[in-house]
Amino acid sequence: MPLVLRRRSQSCSGHLLLDILVNVLMLIGVIAVLVSMSWQLALLSMLPIPLIILAMRGFARYVRPAFRQRQVKLGELNAALNDNISGIREIQAFTREDSEADRIWSRIVRYRDSLLRALRLMAVFHPSIEFTASLGTIVLIYFGGRLVLNGALPIADLVAYFLYLELLYQPVRALGSAWESVQQSLAGADRIAELLEQEPDVSEWPKAIELPDRARGAITLRNVGFRYSVGEMVLQNIDFDVAPGSVVALVGPSGVGKTTLSMLISRFYDVSEGTITLDGHDIRDLTLESLRRQMGIVLQEVFLFHGTVRENILFGRLDANDQEMIEAARIANADDFIELFPEGYETMIGERGVKLSGGQRQRLAIARAVLKDAPILILDEATSSVDTETELLIQQALERLMVGRTTIVITHRLSTIRSADKIVALKDGRIVEQGTHDELMAQDGIYRYLNRVQMNEDARQTALYEG
Repeated sequence: MPLVLRRRSQSCSGHLLLDILVNVLMLIGVIAVLVSMSWQLALLSMLPIPLIILAMRGFARYVRPAFRQRQVKLGELNAALNDNISGIREIQAFTREDSEADRIWSRIVRYRDSLLRALRLMAVFHPSIEFTASLGTIVLIYFGGRLVLNGALPIADLVAYFLYLELLYQPVRALGSAWESVQQSLAGADRIAELLEQEPDVSEWPKAIELPDRARGAITLRNVGFRYSVGEMVLQNIDFDVAPGSVVALVGPSGVGKTTLSMLISRFYDVSEGTITLDGHDIRDLTLESLRRQMGIVLQEVFLFHGTVRENILFGRLDANDQEMIEAARIANADDFIELFPEGYETMIGERGVKLSGGQRQRLAIARAVLKDAPILILDEATSSVDTETELLIQQALERLMVGRTTIVITHRLSTIRSADKIVALKDGRIVEQGTHDELMAQDGIYRYLNRVQMNEDARQTALYEG
């Protein structure tokens, strides 16, 4: 928690801590002087200090949750703003500007209300400190006056006491202000701590072992079942083998669990039932770093970082040199369009690659996977949502990438997987058939049905194009 606080608030790690130390030392010094002059008046002068401490404790009890709530509302506002900025084209395309503006305004109002509540508490706290501190003056006037009238205290000492009393409560007031800043910082630290204390969906076992530098790529699934935290089983009784260096395709209607199955193999989720092994090791017995080091993943939704083309390709392997990077781009059919950019590999591609077309983003993702040179490759709809010419370029790049690697392909375009070593067809979260293209086409099953539907759709599209 101290580390979190240092990062959360510069004031708490810098001048605020110094101010607190100075005021504490000043308070101790003034109390020592007052006690040396008259211990009775010193005790009477400090009577309000316990009340101030109680006020600070009460303030912390109420204002810290208020500041934390303000942080929550600010996070919701920032998330909504980020969504709107990222999705501005969709908002404009669907003419939803007014409704989105209303949505943002509602979050601004919630943030404003939470901020005002915290400010109201602060507005009560400061006068309370001032009022409590003034009680010390009243006590000193009354009892000090009586001591002077009785001749027990020279009037000069009483005047000196009044001067020292101001010095006594000056650091007390300063510490009250510092306490307010501390509570704001602690509220922010609480929000960060909530994030840091979140348990990951997948955790590494204490005795997890390291895989060798390069796995053979033999994957086995036995009686695999999976469900999310709530709900019915998404996958049940999944059984198949992936031989080293082979290509296995997962096909089936949308929502049958193909992508979920690939996430289980790369252990972004843990199986609910059964086991998945890599080279004979249960993947749950392996360190996450050594497991995922063996895998290159190319997804349908490509994520590129705000930076240059070079930085995004080198994300696959940071220690690669320029020659290796350019070779990876060439294999991915990306070198041609990169060289057309005025700045080449130093071209800034914008947030999530917004300056690139869908096909260009996909080929950069393939280049990144080429550079990683992992023995296992997972392709999840890597050629969807692009035109025919771009699909051909991507497919050529993928075929070069798949050479010598264990490859798991998820696709709806069945024409791209006819040469796969094994095709696994899923329906309702179960395997209904598996085999080669010719074996499955000889059966009257779901794979043959999906092929027939796709052929009819392709024929219809061709007729429309030619017409």
